[in-house]
Amino acid sequence: MAKSLAKNLGYIYVDSGAMYRAVTLFALREGLFTEEGIAEQKLEALLPNINISFVNDEATGKPLTYLNGECVENEIRNMEVSSHVSPIAALGFVREAMVKLQQLMGEKKGIVMDGRDIGTTVFPNAELKIFVTASAEVRAQRRFDELKAKGEVANYEDILKNVVERDYIDMHREVSPLKQADDAILLDNSNMTIEEQQEWLQNEFKRVVSL
Repeated sequence: MAKSLAKNLGYIYVDSGAMYRAVTLFALREGLFTEEGIAEQKLEALLPNINISFVNDEATGKPLTYLNGECVENEIRNMEVSSHVSPIAALGFVREAMVKLQQLMGEKKGIVMDGRDIGTTVFPNAELKIFVTASAEVRAQRRFDELKAKGEVANYEDILKNVVERDYIDMHREVSPLKQADDAILLDNSNMTIEEQQEWLQNEFKRVVSL
């Protein structure tokens, strides 16, 4: 939804969730997940060595996530990263670093950014805030279909369990918990088609622009 809206408006799209996934992939590669938990001190010391950027795919026009110069768009979407990203995203020093980077990206405006704390922490004064939700079952099915379309092995029940667990962790973390901003517009797209979503978003954008 966010990618398509940005493309239609000629805006820059930033996937903040991909940034946390990239940090998670880095931590996995560095062996920072142990039986005792995350090696936080090592991760914090290595954080300055993590460079995350977005580059538009010339063929599709969609942004790809790069980690230290390597395209990791597909790798950050797999279940291993998905099952480890919430603990990483709950770390205060990780969130602080990512929020600063996101705010820097948005200084010149003209962006569409999605993520779990954009309307509350990153851009509390954004001109348009949409809080998008859907049932856990619908979101799990969408991720299952996405992974299958990429030719990856996927299990619906595992994905559903991951969706529910991520929601709980993200809503109950101390730093920037997942919640709807007071001035955000709620969109439950459980039963909407992509076309219906896009039309709804375009209308909300036009409404804000006309104010």
